Amino acid sequence: MRDSRIERKTKETDIKLWLGIDGSGSAEIDLDEQFLCHMLDTLTRYSSFNLQLEATGDNIHHLVEDIAIALGTAFKDALGDSPVERIASALIPMDDALVTMVVDIIDRPYCDVDCPDTLYAHFFRSFAMSSGITLHGIIHRGIDEHHVIEASFKALGTALRRAVIPRSSVLSTKDSVSLRRE
Repeated sequence: MRDSRIERKTKETDIKLWLGIDGSGSAEIDLDEQFLCHMLDTLTRYSSFNLQLEATGDNIHHLVEDIAIALGTAFKDALGDSPVERIASALIPMDDALVTMVVDIIDRPYCDVDCPDTLYAHFFRSFAMSSGITLHGIIHRGIDEHHVIEASFKALGTALRRAVIPRSSVLSTKDSVSLRRE
């Protein structure tokens, strides 16, 4: 199983996280912020990843940011160096909302995601930067911010589930990249 355990402790937050990317979509989340719990549960279900998370923080901004960093770090670690499909997208409707998320699992971190809430835009950016992926998100329509954000998490989870499918060879014009530090 491709998995990773991360403990991240700062002056502002204390996070214990386990992520299994070959899972069934189960989440065990111990967190006081209900909307964030709901979004993490949604991401977990739609990605078919398994997540165990305990987190506390001094405020919602630090908690959202540090959980995204820990989750992205665990994702990158769990994925390892084995070849995967790499590029995937998902177009997800949710009532009035219609959102597309596109991922490229490559060590070229970038994030450009439309999001009506700067806190959750920050979540997506922190996740992309710490996991090293390229992430784009487009809101095609949506009135209710809750629906737009939730559709974004569903779309991200769906795209990640499709992108982590193992392949027999690296999908790149560069083949595999090797770095050597001296």
